[in-house]
Amino acid sequence: MDTPLIEVVNLNKSFSGVQVLFNVNFKVRRNEIHCLVGENGAGKSTLMKILSGVYPYHEYTGEIKIEGKPVKFHNIYDSEKEGIAIIYQELSLVPELTVYENIFLGHEITNGISIDVSREIIESKKLLEMVKGESISPMAKVKELSISLQQIVEIAKALSKNPKVLILDEPTSSLSETESENLLNLLLELKRKGMTIILISHRLKEVLKVADSITVLRDGHTVKYIERESKEFNENSIIKYMVGREIKEIYPPRIREEYNDVYLEVKNLNVIRPDTGKKILSNINLFVKKGEVVGIFGLIGAGRTELALSIFGNPYGFIVNGEIYLKGKKVKISSTEEAIRHGIFYLTEDRKEKGLILIESIRKNITLPRLDKISANGIIDEQKEIVVASEFLNKLRIKARHVNVRVSTLSGGTQQKVLVSKSLFSEPDIFIMDEPTRGIDVGAKFDIYNLIRELSREGKAIMLISSELPEILGLSDRIYVMGKGRITKEFTSVENLTQEEIMKYAID
Repeated sequence: MDTPLIEVVNLNKSFSGVQVLFNVNFKVRRNEIHCLVGENGAGKSTLMKILSGVYPYHEYTGEIKIEGKPVKFHNIYDSEKEGIAIIYQELSLVPELTVYENIFLGHEITNGISIDVSREIIESKKLLEMVKGESISPMAKVKELSISLQQIVEIAKALSKNPKVLILDEPTSSLSETESENLLNLLLELKRKGMTIILISHRLKEVLKVADSITVLRDGHTVKYIERESKEFNENSIIKYMVGREIKEIYPPRIREEYNDVYLEVKNLNVIRPDTGKKILSNINLFVKKGEVVGIFGLIGAGRTELALSIFGNPYGFIVNGEIYLKGKKVKISSTEEAIRHGIFYLTEDRKEKGLILIESIRKNITLPRLDKISANGIIDEQKEIVVASEFLNKLRIKARHVNVRVSTLSGGTQQKVLVSKSLFSEPDIFIMDEPTRGIDVGAKFDIYNLIRELSREGKAIMLISSELPEILGLSDRIYVMGKGRITKEFTSVENLTQEEIMKYAID
C-alpha cells in the first residue's frame, strides 16, 4: 500500500488542562481531496492548526509524518517548508493592499535589495489564471473585491508557496450557492493538476461531491474513515458518525395551528443608501403572522439584510421611507434599542463582527440586550446573571465548561448558540433570523431548527433569511423571494414547491 502523504498518529492536545484531541489518527493520500467533518467543537480546526504549525510540537503529543518521515513543526514556517499551506475561515488578506501585494506578502520577489513589482504582477496574473481568477486585476485593492473573489486571491496566495497540500477551513461558509459551486469545481481542477487538498466543511452535499475520502471527528476522537467506494459514503451515515445518533428527518414537522394575528407588517418600504444615493429596496410589502415562519430568499445583493436592518432600527443610517406596523399599530423605530423594546430581535448573519463581544464571557453576551432584567437600582446581580446563562447553557446544549468562558474560545456553532440565547433572553415576539445556521454543523443546525419550531409553537413570529434553499423549503410556512431590492414573488404555500421554481424568481 502507498505511504500516505500526511499521516497523524495518536495525536493529543489540551488547552489549560482540558483535553480536546484524544489519540487522533488521520491520513491523507497523495493527489486526493480528503474531507474532515464533525460537529463544531469536534477538534477539526485544532487538528489543522497543529498540521500547519500554529500549535508547535511541544504543545501536543503524538506523531506527524510527511511521506512516511516523522516531522516536528515548531512554527508555521516549518510546516510551509514541508509543503503545507492553509486557508482559514476568516480570510487573512490585508484589505488596503493590492492583490499582488497580498499574494506575495511575507515572501516577496526581490531584485537585489528591493521588491521586484513587475515580476510580482506577472506571477500574480499566472497564479490567478491557475485558479480561474482571470477577471481579477493584480493591481486592484483587496477591499474592492467580493468575498468570493477574495477567496480566489487567498488560494492564489497559498499556491504562490508551491505547496504539496492545500488545507481549506470552511471555504464556502460565506459564499452563495453558485459561488460555492464554482469554488468546488476549482478544487476538483486543482486536484486534476496534482494538488492534494484537505477540506473542512459542514455542507455535506459539498463533501460528497468532491471527497475521495472522509475522516469523521467527534468530541476530539477519530470515529470513522470512509472512502468513496464505501457503502457508508452517504449523508445519513456521515451524520450518524458526526452526532452519535441517527437524524432521519432534519427538518421538524410544521405546526398546523393557524393564527390570524399579524405581528409584523411592512408597507411600501423604500431604502436609499445615503453615501451613494443608490436605491437598495423598492416598494417592499410583506407581513408575518403570529406563530408563522416566513422565509426570505434571494441571491447576494438582493437586499435581504438591508430589509432586516431597516426594520430593526436602521443602525446603518439608510434613508428609509415606508410604514411598519406591529400588531396592527403603526410605529416609528429609530434605533435598535427601540426595536428591542418593541419586541423585535435581529440575529445578525455576522456573529463575530456584529453579534457577539468575543473578548467577553458567555454570560455577559447573553444578558447584554436586557441588563434591566438582571439589575436592581442600576447594579447587575451577577449571581442572577450566572443562573440565567446556565439555563441557556443547558437548554441549547452549549458546549462550554461554564458560563464564564470567553466567547472567542468557542467553536463557530457554539458561538451561534450563544447568539441565539442572547435573542431568547430578550423575549421578543418577532425574530428576524439572518443566516442562523451559517458555518455550523448538522447537529447544531438540527438543534436550531427544532428551536425555530418551538418558537413558532409558542406563537412567535419568525422572519427567516437564508441562502440555503433546502432550509427555506424545510422550515417556512410562506416564502418571499427577493431580487435586486424588490420582492419578485410570494409563495403562499410550500407544498410541492421546488428549489428550481424559487430560484427562477431570484434570478429574473
